[in-house]
Amino acid sequence: MPHIVTRPNLYAPRPRPISEMNVTPFIDVLLVLLIVMILAMPVKVNVTPVDLPGERREPSLPVLDQNTITIDAADRLAWNGTTVSADALRAQVAAAAELTTPAILRFAPDKHASYDTAARTIALIREEGAKGFTFVGNERYRDF
Repeated sequence: MPHIVTRPNLYAPRPRPISEMNVTPFIDVLLVLLIVMILAMPVKVNVTPVDLPGERREPSLPVLDQNTITIDAADRLAWNGTTVSADALRAQVAAAAELTTPAILRFAPDKHASYDTAARTIALIREEGAKGFTFVGNERYRDF
């Protein structure tokens, strides 16, 4: 048998080198760095207090068609002239809001009452779902 020698085809396509970058090690390093950053983050220590709904307290004072909430110069809250705590006021406002015809809440803070107490009281009234709310006595502060 004769031995046949073949010559390579000079016009056939040659295999080309792979020019793409292998990104697998890069992704692995990024994942490890991400895990290290997550583990190194400090635990959150600031806590924001949230009032969660709890037991409903019954109002200790009568709820009228028009009720006046006042704050005196010493930042004491009053419901129709009777001094109440913030929790008692919350119960009164909730009872006023639950009436079939919601009661009107008139808000009359003293001119020396702190702004913080007034703002907290307005927020309390809003949180309890009061619908009829009005400011009274503002004309006293017309002139500085």
